[in-house]
Amino acid sequence: MTKKSAKKTVSTFADLPELIAEETANPAFEASFGDPLPLSIIEPGDEPGEHTMPEPFTAQKVCGELITSLYCLLTDTRLDPLAPQIAWGIVNSFHFVAGTVERQEDRLADKIRDMTRRMEPGEVFNKDLEDTQLQCRSLAEQRAAIETLRDYAAAMYRACWRRAWAPTKGSKASSVTTASYINALDFLQERALAKREKHQPQGPVVILSGPAMWEEWQPLWAKLSEIKARVPHMTLVTTGQRKGADAIAAAWAAREGVPVVAYGLYGGGRKAPYQRNRKMGELEPVEAVLCEGSGIQANLYQTMRKQGVPIHAFRKPKDAPASRKPQNGEGDTFRQARRSA
Repeated sequence: MTKKSAKKTVSTFADLPELIAEETANPAFEASFGDPLPLSIIEPGDEPGEHTMPEPFTAQKVCGELITSLYCLLTDTRLDPLAPQIAWGIVNSFHFVAGTVERQEDRLADKIRDMTRRMEPGEVFNKDLEDTQLQCRSLAEQRAAIETLRDYAAAMYRACWRRAWAPTKGSKASSVTTASYINALDFLQERALAKREKHQPQGPVVILSGPAMWEEWQPLWAKLSEIKARVPHMTLVTTGQRKGADAIAAAWAAREGVPVVAYGLYGGGRKAPYQRNRKMGELEPVEAVLCEGSGIQANLYQTMRKQGVPIHAFRKPKDAPASRKPQNGEGDTFRQARRSA
């Protein structure tokens, strides 16, 4: 702790967000808010202009106050049970807006790609291409800022309520090729690379799966920490449930700064969970942590075993609430799968 922070005192809860912001200065805010584009386009059709960004420390402090003020207001009142739901909605609003901006950004990127395929010599076309590219960059900057606010609000949510927040996705010049064309292609390549890194983390994959009715968090955290010591750059892949084993793992990952890929169910029908298990196996995981549940976990156990993936299996505690009965066609139970291993 610095001398400045050592002298800092907190007399009321209202001072807490500022102290937290000072003690946990987040480099993401400096990256997203501290170095804005020289020019940006806020609305389609606007001319490029010099628009300011919020100051990084102020953005972090105010974002933290949104959550901590709610926590201080409702804790130990009859509205206390509703506070996490309200705070979840605040974080989710950042997530929703970031997703909306990203879709707009995608549409502009497609437009840039189409324009580069039909290059036309002339100032009008080049100006349109440059403005479209700047607007796309401006949206990318806005999205990054909103995502930073979302991530910090989610961290404050986790600190207040001890649970993780989770949502409910070189060129060759010619006589016609201009500097705008080359720059646009470079921009698209940079953006595609950034998006791949964001949605497809490159670290070794560790899979965790378990039922929604699971409360034993200490063994899972201990095992995940043990794996992280062996695989420091791991990426955690879960089945994306907002409670139970997946939520416990997400809370651990948020605390440890480990990227999480929530591999939810895509498509309907009884086969969907088993198709997901197969696709999770295609990620070539280096280890798997599996908690006893339904036939879905048993099937994933068999999938990991066939691939030779080291498995850390946890049986359901004897006093745990019963999960749903296996449906027809779900196959062996988790224990049967282990016995056959």
